[in-house]
Amino acid sequence: MAYEYSDETKARLKRIEGQVRGVLRLMEEGKSCKEVVSQLSAVRNAADKAIALIVAENLHHCILEEQASGKDTGKLVREAIELLVKSR
Repeated sequence: MAYEYSDETKARLKRIEGQVRGVLRLMEEGKSCKEVVSQLSAVRNAADKAIALIVAENLHHCILEEQASGKDTGKLVREAIELLVKSR
């Protein structure tokens, strides 16, 4: 089953894409290590937030499906937590 991602999630990833292009531009311009690393840190933080959003949206969707079919949702929550832990 294909999952449909929200426009908000896609917009976040497009912003991250722009941030990465900005980091490359800084590198091409010979900017300092401090500036490059600072911007890469911002990219990482934005990616972490995108991951959390994707997991949360998917978990919400899956829990609603499981509840509708009368199944236990505990396994889904555990899987979501494991996914977040692995992403770091």
